[in-house]
Amino acid sequence: MSNKYHSGGASAVYGLGFVGAAIYFIGHAATFWLGVLGFLKALVWPAYVVYYALQVLVK
Repeated sequence: MSNKYHSGGASAVYGLGFVGAAIYFIGHAATFWLGVLGFLKALVWPAYVVYYALQVLVK
């Protein structure tokens, strides 16, 4: 008998966050290259959340 555990919840949260961040960043882009930059930012959105959360907590 083997125990198999699946952690799909975190992947779903990251995926939904990616879609939301991509829509937000690309929607606010004025040019094509800012849209590309927005897509790249959407890939690393958790880093933005942690960075700004720590800024608020430290002040």
